[in-house]
Amino acid sequence: MATIQVDIVSAEGEIHSGEAVMVFAPASMGEVGIAPRHAPMLTTLKPGEVRVQDADGKEETFYITGGMLEVQPKLVTVLADTALRGDQLDEAAALAAQQSAEKALEGAADETDVARAQAELAEARARYRAAQKLKGKR
Repeated sequence: MATIQVDIVSAEGEIHSGEAVMVFAPASMGEVGIAPRHAPMLTTLKPGEVRVQDADGKEETFYITGGMLEVQPKLVTVLADTALRGDQLDEAAALAAQQSAEKALEGAADETDVARAQAELAEARARYRAAQKLKGKR
């Protein structure tokens, strides 16, 4: 079975490096699926889950807060702003962050505050959804 090298890195360092048969990532225009020999691509990523499926069908989940995705025929590189392994997600903390971001959005006064609050809310919602989804897999 054909595989593709997947590297997930953030400012904190390398999060994951290994072979996969499929990678799913939250591109800015929607989720993308990348298989071996995929056409080259460069796109921005929004907050959400990156899923890496190995040849045995096992899937690893990572949460990212955004970044860049580079795809080459034999290599997928996720350059994440921040990345966590799925098992590091805390559902209660994610819910608290979502609620805090919702309050900040309500109290936002000018365009800059509103835009910042909307971005924080989108990230918090994505983190909470990822934590809930992972909880269902446990």
